[in-house]
This record gives sequence, structure tokens and C-alpha cells, in this order.
Amino acid sequence: MSDLILFWHRRDLRTTDNIGLAAARQKSKKVVGVFCLDPLILERDDVAPARVTYMIGSLQSLQERYAQAGSQLLILYSNPTQAIPALASAINANAVFWNWDVEPYSKERDRTVMLALKEKAIAVENNWDQLLHPPEEIRTGSNTPYTVYTPFWRNWSSKPKALPVEALKEAEGLTQQEQETAQKLGAIALPTAKDLGFIWDNDLVTAPGEAAAQEKLEEFCSSAIDDYQEQRNFPGVHGTSQLSAALKFGVIGVRTVWAATLTATENSRSDETQASIRAWQQELAWREFYQHAMYNFPELAEGAFRETLKNFPYNNNPEYFQAWCEGKTGYPIVDAAMRQMKEIGWMHNRCRMIVANFLTKDLLISPQMGEKYFMQNLYDWDLSANNGGWQWSASSGMDPKPIRIFNPASQAKKFDPEGEYIREWLPELRSVDTEYLITGKIPELERHACGYPAPIVDHNQQQRQFKELYQQQKAVSV
Repeated sequence: MSDLILFWHRRDLRTTDNIGLAAARQKSKKVVGVFCLDPLILERDDVAPARVTYMIGSLQSLQERYAQAGSQLLILYSNPTQAIPALASAINANAVFWNWDVEPYSKERDRTVMLALKEKAIAVENNWDQLLHPPEEIRTGSNTPYTVYTPFWRNWSSKPKALPVEALKEAEGLTQQEQETAQKLGAIALPTAKDLGFIWDNDLVTAPGEAAAQEKLEEFCSSAIDDYQEQRNFPGVHGTSQLSAALKFGVIGVRTVWAATLTATENSRSDETQASIRAWQQELAWREFYQHAMYNFPELAEGAFRETLKNFPYNNNPEYFQAWCEGKTGYPIVDAAMRQMKEIGWMHNRCRMIVANFLTKDLLISPQMGEKYFMQNLYDWDLSANNGGWQWSASSGMDPKPIRIFNPASQAKKFDPEGEYIREWLPELRSVDTEYLITGKIPELERHACGYPAPIVDHNQQQRQFKELYQQQKAVSV
């Protein structure tokens, strides 16, 4: 009879190319999955209904994969620091395996679970799965973490990448008696997002589950990746992979994704195509850079990295913030992006930079307020990537350039020159001339007729004010 290994899923909702799960299956045939719906996460005020909907759909897919492999995925709704050790003990698991995470809450939770399991004499094994290179592996010459992306990329890209690992197959599940014991310990049927109090009636940008993510990857690598470098910054064009949610929840393995880029490179027929593929690989490295940063500098989750911005005197005007949230700032490219997020739970990356820069530099509102609003709406929200993006846009993070200020009109002119994206998300402005649409300088009569607000601030004036405040802070922090 095989020893029972419990595999605790978190950010790895798949049975294919899952390092920890593959390691568990190598040790024993009897591998059973468990996922803990954590009330400490789900009962926070920053959880997006679209994100929970995607997660539940991915868990449903994962349960089906376990059944196909001959085992099962158990679902708990409880604090994992108590629930995981209690379940493992009750069903006589010999070991609990899981994959590491970089986030401060996850690290503390995992330490607590590990200690509780050791007290019960239950073995623990952990692996890095969500990264191509663990944080300890990518260090400077003086063995410190990188705080600038370019040298990080040079080191990271020079190292060989692991191949995808084997999928779970020919496994064994719990006996009837063990299943009954698990139910007494709180194992439940998988609830719907609505059962958990999260209502999302719109479609998701990417369907949940392994099969949908794999299909999305293949589709991207067979077409859009060839023009990625040229088209990725145009929000009106479908030029990105849209795999962010799949990578956030680990519905697809990062080794699988990397292997697909290598195949695409082998099949490419021009230098331009190879450059585009390389540009997308660099985005995967940005993802890892931000995760390494969160692992090595957990204080990033609480505020600014750069000293000058740690106590920046933001105005935090509540009316401005509300207008930004609702897409009613009077700056069409900003408002279009905010409405896109509200309607579909996703926003193009170029637009994330534009709206974050506008909130912090034009409206002088704290990036933490914007970061939280993104958490409340994005289906692909990830602490490391979201925080890294906001810190970059607010000039408070790991960026060698002291200040970046985007002019919304210049951004719109460059990346939505015909106003297609703006018209899609601001239908009231569809008949407005493109020049007015891009600059935001819509004649007053026309604006009134459309029911569109006047700009709530003057960009040039706000830019000057931000720079003055920045110089004052810089003088104080020296």
C-alpha cells in the first residue's frame, strides 16, 4: 500500500508541469490534492469578483484533472494554518508537499504550517515552481539581490532554464473511509463564486483552467508573438498574450511558457520576429524581477522603496480619486482604461502605466490607493507585479530614472492614434473628432452634448506642482 502524500495547491492550479506535484508523484502513487479557500484572504475588502470567478473555474478544471489521473482534489474553507495540519493528521498523510511563494503573508503562513506539521511528525517538502529561477539563484557579484532590472535580466537570461515536468497520472485517491474522515475535518464540495458572495456576470478575458491557458499560449505563439515588440503598446490591438491570470494562479507552468518561446524562436524566419519573441521573454523576466524583489524586500508591499517618496505629501483628494475610479477625469485615454477595467476586470499594460502615472503625478494621490483599487477589480491581480508596476509609475520603486511623468495626450497620440481604443470604451465620444479625442480638448458644447466631463485638473500645472514637491522631499531626505 502506497504512503499518502497530500499536495497543497495555492498558486499552481494545474496537474501539468507542476514541480511539487511531480515530486510528490515520484515518491508515491497515492497523491491527493487540497486547496484551502482562506477566509483571511477572501474576507478582505480588496478581492475582485472577477478574480474569484476565474479561480473557482480553475479549481473546477483542476478537480477534473485529478479525477482523470485517478485521484481527487479536496476543498476546504478554513484558515490553512490550522486546516492543513489537521487534515494531514486525520487522514494519516506521511507528508505534505507544496510550492513556495514570494509574498509576505504566504511566507509567514507557510512557516506556521511547517512547524505544525513537524510537531505532528508529518514530513514536509517544498519546491520553487512559479519561477524559472528561485530568488537565491539570481544575485549580484557581491551576493546581494538586484534592485535594477537590466543587470538582473543579463544574469537571469544567461542561465539555462528547466524543462517542463511530467503531468500527474496513474495516481491513487483516498479510500471511502478516508474521504469520510476528510469531510468530518471540513472537506466540502467546490462552491461557486456566488456562493462565496462574489458576483461577476461578465465574461472573463481568458477562460479558466489548464486547457484554456494552453490554447491561449499556442494561439499567441503561432501569431501575435511575431509582432509583439511593435504591437504590445497599442491597447486597441490584440497584441499581448493575455496569460497574466493563468500565470498568477499557476494554471499554466512557467517552464511550459518558456519552452513555447524557444519553439517559436526556432520556427521564426526573420530578425524582427526573433526580436519580438525576445521582447516577450523580457516581460517574463520582468515578472520574475518583481517577484524576486517582493521576496527579498517584503517592505515593498507596505510602501515606497525610494527614500524620497516614503513620506511624499500626496493630496489624496477624495473627489479626484472617485472621478479616476469611475473613468470621469475628462482625460479620454485615462477614462477609457478605467472603464475597461471596470467592465471586463482587465486593463492593457500600457494603460495601467498611463492611469497609474496620472493618479500619482497629475492628481497627486497615493499609489497605495490606486494599487488597492486595482486589487478590487483586476482578475489577473498579482501582488508582486501590481506593486512593481505602481512603484515604477509613481517613481517610488526600483527604477534608475528619478521621475517619469506621462502626458496623457502624448500617450494617446502615440499608442491610440486613431482613437479606436478610446471610442470602444467611451461610446459617448464615438462621434468626436479624433484630434479632440486624443488631446482631450473637446469643445465645450460638444462635451455637454456627449455628457462627458471637463478635465478635472490641468496637466501642466499639476506636473509643475509634483516636481516642486519632489524637489522639497529630495532636499529633506538627503
